[in-house]
Amino acid sequence: MKITNTTKGYIYAIISVIAVSNVYIFSKAALKLISIPQFGTYWFLFGFLWILLFAWYRKSSSVLKSLSVRSLLLLLFLGIFEVIGTYFFFKAIHTISNPTIVSFVGNIGPVLVISLSVILLKERFNTLELVGMLLTLVGAFVISYKGKAALENMFMNGTQYILFGALFGATNAIIIKKNIKSIPPIVLTLNRTFFLFSFSLAALLFSGNSFVIPFSAFKSVFIGSLLGPFLTVIAGYFALQYIPLSRKAIVGSTKGLFVLVGSYLYFGQFPKFITLMGGLVTILGLILIGIGKMKIKKTP
Repeated sequence: MKITNTTKGYIYAIISVIAVSNVYIFSKAALKLISIPQFGTYWFLFGFLWILLFAWYRKSSSVLKSLSVRSLLLLLFLGIFEVIGTYFFFKAIHTISNPTIVSFVGNIGPVLVISLSVILLKERFNTLELVGMLLTLVGAFVISYKGKAALENMFMNGTQYILFGALFGATNAIIIKKNIKSIPPIVLTLNRTFFLFSFSLAALLFSGNSFVIPFSAFKSVFIGSLLGPFLTVIAGYFALQYIPLSRKAIVGSTKGLFVLVGSYLYFGQFPKFITLMGGLVTILGLILIGIGKMKIKKTP
């Protein structure tokens, strides 16, 4: 039986979600033992090697030679933004004790994607998307709110890193979606991982941290590098070749549930009831956003 392109897109999206859910777990396990520069150097070194092997297997070297000057400049811009956004992502995981919280609050990413699309691309959104955006923001607020009146003490420490990371990630998502036909996924993945490894290595050398890390941290990094820099990213890019960003977002909304189960099994952590409810509200919001986006595409 022949698999349709749409089915391929959903398969890639599901693979990406399962892989990224495990990234939260294995990166948290490693970051409990080593610094961010140490973590990034090994995480993205291994990730870069996996992607190079995949590119060699796919015989993708000719693709690199055919890139235009505009594409090369775009890859430079994307690489810098990836470094900033990814740093804040792992800084949030390092700061917040339960990776499930990072996953739930990080669901504001699609809200930022839509907001930037309206501002930069002059796109429009409908009532269903607006309701979904509001639900996602309310859920993220409930999770992050500490009950303090003063602004500097109002939100959980680490929330700011999630917000910054989501903002840079949303910007990259829009640029990638507009150029996914001209820049192949394998090139985007190689570019992202090369920049992240280079900046991590520079940070490691500058900070004076040791190259030697505990074996348990090395094991978590080794496994996580297969799931994160390689499988998550490349499966996500391939998914965008076959299905719209909105449908990928609906599949991606289940990520928090996988992280929830993984956190409980791996760390014995389960979020408070109010955090769980807030997380489920953000997931519902993402589903409504995705459905609303599909309705817009069907409108003549």
